[in-house]
Amino acid sequence: MADPIKRIVLAFSGGLDTSVILKWLQQRYQAEVVTFTADLGQGEELGPARHKAELMGVKPEHIFIDDLREEFIADYVFPMMRANALYEGLYLLGTSIARPLIAKRQIEIARQVGADAVSHGATGKGNDQVRFELGYYALNPDIKVIAPWREWDLTSRTALIDFAEKNQIPVPKDKRGESPFSTDANLLHTSSEGKVLEDPWVEVPDYVYSRTDDLVAAPDTPEEITIDFKGGDGVAVNGEALSPAALLTKLNELGKRHGIGRLDLVENRFVGMKSRGMYETPGGTIYHAAHRAIEQLTLDRGAAHLKDELMPRYAELIYNGFWFAPEREMLQAAIDQSQAKVEGTVRMKLYKGGVHITGRKSPNSLYSEKVVTFEDDAGAYDQRDAEGFIKLNALRLRLLGRRDRI
Repeated sequence: MADPIKRIVLAFSGGLDTSVILKWLQQRYQAEVVTFTADLGQGEELGPARHKAELMGVKPEHIFIDDLREEFIADYVFPMMRANALYEGLYLLGTSIARPLIAKRQIEIARQVGADAVSHGATGKGNDQVRFELGYYALNPDIKVIAPWREWDLTSRTALIDFAEKNQIPVPKDKRGESPFSTDANLLHTSSEGKVLEDPWVEVPDYVYSRTDDLVAAPDTPEEITIDFKGGDGVAVNGEALSPAALLTKLNELGKRHGIGRLDLVENRFVGMKSRGMYETPGGTIYHAAHRAIEQLTLDRGAAHLKDELMPRYAELIYNGFWFAPEREMLQAAIDQSQAKVEGTVRMKLYKGGVHITGRKSPNSLYSEKVVTFEDDAGAYDQRDAEGFIKLNALRLRLLGRRDRI
């Protein structure tokens, strides 16, 4: 018979779902629950989460609310951006990249307070359950994981509200109706899915957008900005040195104003189904374009093309929850090696949802005007050498052509 669970660390937002989970864990396992709320730049006041946890009997010393914004951007988002990672060619992985950090901190807290188990509020249909739990097991192979949505019979919003009311859990008036869609937010993005977004033929309603201004309302004049890079990471905007979190915050403000970063996507979930979601990644979209632009100057063709070949595999590992897997770490080492000389400044114009590169410069540039010019290049490139180059590359094609004409 398994040992009884005495203490559980719960990833706790303070919303309806995790508030019900907190009480359910207390009742179902007769265990002490420790709450952990991560500030990842979601833009919400986190004080109410503390108040609600206290109201439900959690000891003050067992309520953890941690500001992880700088760690999130510096140690998770920026490494991912060095790879130019896009899942299925479009998605900047804003939800996916937050999960390993939350899982890591939960395991750290579990060790600190001597907890037997960890718990999360992800449903049994989504990707997040996989991401959280792969992270837990990678960092503590023997941890007990409790996923209430796979255990309980509270299978509707009405059932959740009924449970909350029976257990004196406060439910705000605006949460009593059927939620039109669900959201997840952090400093990199906001995602929205479910309900009004489930039909992929129906256009996303205007009220769903929260991080980007409407294109019609966006300024009619382009705004020119610069981003400076060093070692593959952004270090300044418009010449002002900024920390990783401050830099992305600034880009988010710029992107919001110009309606940049909206993505309506039907994606393939790891669990096997397709889902439709709407993602807003204003600052990340600007940053991604700028990083690719500075790499155009500073990466050798072979390194650049190899990175592009590795990127889909790297992005898929993050999407599927394998941040702590050795293959992701191996790819990261290769990607980071490529970034040593990725330094310089990118200039761009932001306009009506678009990011338009207008210039780039680098002290490590591989671009040579002397070699590329159509004017007299003073011997920098002998055009006659191209004949032998072409003939050598054409040799196998000529042999095939002669054989197949026979």
